[in-house]
Amino acid sequence: MKKFILAAVALVAMSTSSAIAQDKVLTTLYVNKEVTTHLIMPETIRLVDISTDKVVGNQVNDNIVRVKPDTVLTDGETAAVVTVIGERHIAQYKLVYSVLPGIVHTRFTIPYSDTQEYINPDVSMSVAEMSRYAIRMSNAKRTVKNIHSKKDKMKAWVNHICSAGDYFFIDFSLENKTKIPYDISEIRVKLEDKKQKKATNYQSIELIPEYMLAWNKHFKKRYRNVLVIKKLTFPEAKVLKIEVSENQISGRTIELNINYKDVLNADCFDD
Repeated sequence: MKKFILAAVALVAMSTSSAIAQDKVLTTLYVNKEVTTHLIMPETIRLVDISTDKVVGNQVNDNIVRVKPDTVLTDGETAAVVTVIGERHIAQYKLVYSVLPGIVHTRFTIPYSDTQEYINPDVSMSVAEMSRYAIRMSNAKRTVKNIHSKKDKMKAWVNHICSAGDYFFIDFSLENKTKIPYDISEIRVKLEDKKQKKATNYQSIELIPEYMLAWNKHFKKRYRNVLVIKKLTFPEAKVLKIEVSENQISGRTIELNINYKDVLNADCFDD
């Protein structure tokens, strides 16, 4: 039995996956020893279970797993049942061996209609949901007008601050006024003191974004991205800072400072 365990959701998820088999007839996917079948989950995969040693597989990236029979089987023989467990959904499929290459699945995108939802206390919002919210923000007109900065012929501004579930979504843009393309080295989010009275008392806490919509790091004129961070509260004496730095030793750096009153005015998504 092949298991790829990525989180401590196995016990809850596997008990739920057994319920799937009892509640519905499993969809059949046809496999062959000479063909690799890729299963694409609509959310991040937490665990994959293959019920027999007749089929081998591994997880390719966050939401894709590949499977393949380890030996030649009889045409029409059930090779295994594969269970794919995402952040909040589970899907199961029966893998049937076929000698006909034309009907073998090489790539199969798992629809939500094939899944069953389960309660995962570790995940309040899936990556797929964050992505959908972030795309909606990036396609909307700017509503925040008071958060912006300029430096080294670079402009930065915040388009939206929204709240959903346990997260803040911050949509921001950059504009390069020079003819030199900008190569992003890193994007950092920090919670810092507004005023530095003494170096020993100064506090800077780095916050790791839970999700970023855009991963491209090179642009010539305009750039837009949406960051997702855990909800937080902070006093007026501190500021939430987004810092974008260039991929050079003496590269350009630009910052956006978000006050707590701006966070309190965050919009909520209308579902």
